[in-house]
Amino acid sequence: MIYQDDRTTEQKNTHSVIVAMTDTFMSGWGKAENGTSYAGWACKPEDADKVERWVRSRSDASRVRVVGSNWRPRGKGHTHIYVVTDTHPAKR
Repeated sequence: MIYQDDRTTEQKNTHSVIVAMTDTFMSGWGKAENGTSYAGWACKPEDADKVERWVRSRSDASRVRVVGSNWRPRGKGHTHIYVVTDTHPAKR
């Protein structure tokens, strides 16, 4: 599993909730060739509901779930953790 986490050391403490999804569009090719593509948005606990609604609205999202800060899927594929900042669309 390729794992890419965009959070800084400090953000790993402040952005302790991850809203994760299985990416139906990216699974099976690119960095997730022959595997599953996962995307997660790390956010502050108080933003989790807004971020979850935003992720669920995506057409490529499957198996949306709220997980902890240390979430790491197993198996073949690619995982990318993005950081929800104040300018993120989920917070508008």
